[in-house]
Amino acid sequence: KARGHKEVVLTAVQLWGAALEDASPRLRADKDIVTAAVRRCGVALQYADQSMQEDKEVVLIAVANDGLSLPYASRALRADRDVVLQAVRSHGSALSYADRKS
Repeated sequence: KARGHKEVVLTAVQLWGAALEDASPRLRADKDIVTAAVRRCGVALQYADQSMQEDKEVVLIAVANDGLSLPYASRALRADRDVVLQAVRSHGSALSYADRKS
């Protein structure tokens, strides 16, 4: 039940972003929880609900923290100039994860 308790999960992801993997599906779609997780560990985006992987604000935070979180963003955001630029600024090799059409 702790995995579905927002306060418990928020505390966990603030300390260790990858704890998002163990959160309930409902909380993996909660913007507050996911934002806190990717702020701590960008690649925690991989554990977020698809709706969060499609949220430009969340993805920008993730790629600013770690450009190598780019492959976990939606395809549309992997083609977004702002997102790709932020990812590359964080980690140059992130360019290899950009959508080929961008």
